[in-house]
Formats: sequence, structure tokens, C-alpha cells
Amino acid sequence: MSTANQSNTNASPFVLTGIPGLEALHMWISIPFCFTYIMTLLGNGTVLLAVRLDKSLHEPMYYFICMLAVIDLTFSTAVVPKMLGVFWLDSREIGFGACFIQMFFIHTFTAVESGVLLAMSFDRYIAICNPLRYTTILTSSRTIRIGLLSLARGVALMTPLMCLLTTLPYCQTRVIPHSYCEHMAVVELACADPSVSDLYSLIVATLLVGADSVFITFSYVMILRAVMRLPSQEARLKALSTCGSHVSIILLFYIGGLLSMYLQMFSFGLAPHVQVLVADLYLTVPPMLNPIIYGMKMKQIQEGIFKLLQRLAGLGISQAN
Repeated sequence: MSTANQSNTNASPFVLTGIPGLEALHMWISIPFCFTYIMTLLGNGTVLLAVRLDKSLHEPMYYFICMLAVIDLTFSTAVVPKMLGVFWLDSREIGFGACFIQMFFIHTFTAVESGVLLAMSFDRYIAICNPLRYTTILTSSRTIRIGLLSLARGVALMTPLMCLLTTLPYCQTRVIPHSYCEHMAVVELACADPSVSDLYSLIVATLLVGADSVFITFSYVMILRAVMRLPSQEARLKALSTCGSHVSIILLFYIGGLLSMYLQMFSFGLAPHVQVLVADLYLTVPPMLNPIIYGMKMKQIQEGIFKLLQRLAGLGISQAN
């Protein structure tokens, strides 16, 4: 294939099928996804506003929570609106560039979230194991720099992968058996050998997730050892409760991600629509649950949200009068 023909072929849009085999049920399937997206916007938006307006929450731990909220909003907005377009309007086409931009955001912010979760485990390690130096080690400026470094790491790792994928020639058959531009489903449409991009993505995923999860595990092992040495049972329970929300989010992120990845790599005899639904749920449900976990586990976030609601109620009453 000549360079000109390859360029022309790659300019053609891809076609998303939605949920393979369940096309007749797309309208009904869209209802829970629409609900989760609305709840994601409301929940994460409320957390961001609560932290922004309540000065008592201007601490590193809550800045990290805000970073997770921004990541969740980015995840959902990159995937759900187009997914609902497929379900509601049968708008299946997605431009070549738009497809890879969507993929870039999904993979980049997956890497960013892993970095932020690692930073949160370090934050809890310092707070519990070395509390007297907490304010000097984790300042607000350092917290922001950690977030920016996580973003830079994600962009630096995923940009070469996108370059490798976009330079591959893609066949005339542009049908992606998925509801978004899922990496493995798109690569299967390539007319050339994608082994280089496959090797790169495998190495990056293994090193990034492996290293982050090892350091997170080490942090929480040290935290658990420190908590068990506390003399007061009340202090132990308070420390464990503080870390409980973080552990819940970490498990939700890594277990859900691994399950989604392995089901895409190995079918295990499951129907295609099961694999697609698991991948869709992984990108839409955790962003909805994360702010609920914050509210359930963290008293300070609860109080910040209540203050925000009281302020909004007060504004409403004053405007009515």
C-alpha cells in the first residue's frame, strides 16, 4: 500500500457497534449508563466545590481527592457522551483522530489515577507513621507538583503508544465491536503487524501498574504495622477508618482494571457482549462510586458537603426574599 493510499485509508472513520448482540436493547441499556454519568457529574462536582469553598479542607489529602474527582470527570466525559450517542441516536461513526484522542484520554488518565493513588498512599504513610513532619513534607505546592508529575508521566508514556497506533495502516473494515475505541479492539483492525505497539503497551502497563501497586502495598503494610502499635483502640479504629476509603478506591481501580483487561485478552468462553459490558462498567461505575466512598468514609468531606448545601440553601432563600 502506498503512503498516499495509507493516508487516505486512515482518514476514514471507524464504526462503533455498541454492545455486540444486544443492539435491540441499546435504548434500555443506555438508562443505567446515563444515570451513572449524571451521578458522576453531580458527585465529583460536589466534592470539588466542597473542597474549593471550605478552607478547612485545603490540605494535601483533599487535594488528592480533588485530583481523583477531575480524573473521574475526564474518564466519563471521554467515553459516555459518545456511548449514549451510539445507544440513543445510532450515531456509530467516530472520526479516525477522534477515536485515538478518546483512547489517549482513557489510557493517559488511567496512568494518572494510578500515580495519584500512589501519592495518596504516601500521604497516609506520612500522616500516620511520621505525623510530626507531615506539614513540612507534604506542603500544598508539593502536592500540586506531585499531581502535575503524575499527569506528565501519563502523557509521556502514552504519547509514543498513540504515535505507534496512528501510523499503522487500517483495513477497509472499520467496525469496532465495542461502544468506545477500546485499544485491543482497534489494534485488531490493523492491516500490518502491531507487535511493536503490543510489546510497548504490555511493558508500560506491567511496569507502571506493577511498580505503583508494589509501592502502594508497601505503604499500607507499614501503615498497618504503625496502627497496630497505637496504644488506644479508638486511635487504631480512627486511623483504619481514615485509610478505609483509600483502600476501597484502590481495590476498585486495580481489580476492575485487571478484570476488564484480562476479559479483553482472553475470552474465557464468554459472549462478546459480556466483555464489552465489563469494560464499559469499569470506565463508568468507579467514577460514580468514588465520591460516594469519600462521603461514606470521610467525616471531613461529609461536613464540607453539608456546608456547601447549607450555603446553597441560604442563597436560595435570600434570592426568594
